[in-house]
Amino acid sequence: MNLKRQLLLVSMLMLVLPWAGCEFIRETESALRSGQQQMLTGTARALANTMSQYAEEFPQAADRQRAGEQLYLHRLPKAPRVDGYVDDWQLRRGSLTTMSGTDGTVRVAIASFGSSIYIYVEVSDHNIVYTTANTMLSDDGPRYADRVSLISSSPPYLEQQFLFAAEAPGAIISYEKGGDVPVAEPSITAHWQDTPGGYRIEARIPADLLGSNLGFVVADTTDATQPATRIRSFSGRLPPPIVQSSEELRAIAETLVQTDTRIIVTDAAGWRIATSGNLSAAIGDRSMTTGWSRRIYDLLVESGKDAASAEPAASGREREPYVGAALQGRETAGWFRGEDSGTAIVAVATPISAGQQILGALVLQQNTDAILSLTNEGLARLINVTLLATILAAGGLLGYASWLSRRVRHLSIAAENALETETLQSSLPSALAEDEIGDLSRSFSHVLRQLGDYNTYLRTLASKLSHELRTPLAIVTSSLENLEHEALNESSAGYTARAREGADRLRHILSAMSEASRVEELMANAEPESFDLHAVLQSTIKAYRDVYPQRKFEFDCSLASAAATGSPELLIQMLDKLVDNAVDFSATGSTIRVGLKRRNEELALTVTNPGPPLPERMRTQMFDSMVSMRSGENTRHLGLGLYVAKLIAEGHGGSIAADNVDNGVTFEIRLPNQDSR
Repeated sequence: MNLKRQLLLVSMLMLVLPWAGCEFIRETESALRSGQQQMLTGTARALANTMSQYAEEFPQAADRQRAGEQLYLHRLPKAPRVDGYVDDWQLRRGSLTTMSGTDGTVRVAIASFGSSIYIYVEVSDHNIVYTTANTMLSDDGPRYADRVSLISSSPPYLEQQFLFAAEAPGAIISYEKGGDVPVAEPSITAHWQDTPGGYRIEARIPADLLGSNLGFVVADTTDATQPATRIRSFSGRLPPPIVQSSEELRAIAETLVQTDTRIIVTDAAGWRIATSGNLSAAIGDRSMTTGWSRRIYDLLVESGKDAASAEPAASGREREPYVGAALQGRETAGWFRGEDSGTAIVAVATPISAGQQILGALVLQQNTDAILSLTNEGLARLINVTLLATILAAGGLLGYASWLSRRVRHLSIAAENALETETLQSSLPSALAEDEIGDLSRSFSHVLRQLGDYNTYLRTLASKLSHELRTPLAIVTSSLENLEHEALNESSAGYTARAREGADRLRHILSAMSEASRVEELMANAEPESFDLHAVLQSTIKAYRDVYPQRKFEFDCSLASAAATGSPELLIQMLDKLVDNAVDFSATGSTIRVGLKRRNEELALTVTNPGPPLPERMRTQMFDSMVSMRSGENTRHLGLGLYVAKLIAEGHGGSIAADNVDNGVTFEIRLPNQDSR
């Protein structure tokens, strides 16, 4: 991984700062909400004590046993039109109550406005059977037709029954069954409305006609000749009492409610009997408006139930768990938060009790707009500042990493280039810097200087040894020649002969060592001449076939001529070194190929031989002085052949390189092509 990526990862540690800030915001918000919750709990406890003084306004325990059958009396803001539609009642969704035992096929609602009670019944029925006028006025009433009965009573008085059946959709006449024969009740206005899956009945009834207990009976038949099946909304002989708001409790709640709070009072069954106050914003809407910051806030702040769940239940019966816990005698709290993060509500519920009896529950709700506004603003500032700081830090670290990596790369390239040149360059970038890279550059420069001195010593070692050993060798040789003219016994003569052979071998070695120096001198002093390299190679390869009969030589060249400038003798000497090298590393009977091609403005001379591949470590060293890959008897070679070949190639303005090919090695010399100039 490069420095830029490493420092980029390090810069990510800057995200710890916004994380710590967000944790602080979260803890602050939780602490503020807990404080508000504790304050509301104390207030709710005091209000519950006040409400407990009005025990007579709470339904009796006997009524609570039939809570599942009770109907809730909604209050309408205006008088609706009796037309079979409930839209103009302006009830919230969920206000219709599913009648028990109907699996949702019958839904009902009752409401009041002024001195009238409104009823609404919605029945799923795919086979509507209408009644007739004669049947309606018979003793049995509309026994063989679909109908709805409203049962009313005021215990201990007997029940009253109002019948709603239709001869056809539209306005219908309602009947009261007080005796044997139903009697039309003109004060009741009713409407029957057919629907694709059943029918709806809406009616307006004077409140003084009804008692305190109400229930419905729905009769359904599929055949006008068969009696209808009756479905009752209550289980006892008389219907349960209706649940309605207590005006006295509501008036008391209004005197106790504070600004931006809401009080909900329920009976022991959870039915809402008083409501006062609203949760309007305490301060202006200062919540974050951008979507991304709002989503971030949603992730950070403790989640709660949807704020809509804190609204008074549309059905009239509060079923939130924290309300249920209060009805069991435990003080609890709820936390509600809207999806837009701008609405949050803390709610506490405490039981209202008289002695050991729980009369109901008091729910006190208050919004947390002030808390949310503070945390929103703090979080917005935190996000903006930390985001800017993180971007600046990441940008600065990335820029520093780029500058640092560029310095290291330049140093690496300079070090590689210094090793590729004949004369090592010890001057490297960043040598004057006072940091660690400057120290590294100076260390590299010191190593390169030492390496250059050692390389110069190795290059001149051959010529120095040749010069220094030539005189002692001449003395030894002349002494051996004088001994040969002396009378020696057989043993001494043998020793003298072996010494003479060693001296001759040493002379050949010194000649080879001085060859590189002679080539450099020849290259410096030789007069360049123009010649045809193609013709020179053809004649030379013929000679190689005679010199090396155990090898096959092929000349691959499609050029008619190849003009070159330089010394043909030196080029032949260079080719001798390469061919000698190819013969040494190939087996008997192998084919050595010599090729000549024109590539752009250069001539490419290649020598290819089968044999072992070049080791990777030797790619950059094999053309250096006194470097050899031979083993065994071939160790007598000093490794100067390829070095001399390199001197000749570069002396002619060209280059030499070696590479592995299939089952062999190729040496390629590139020379300037005079025909392209």
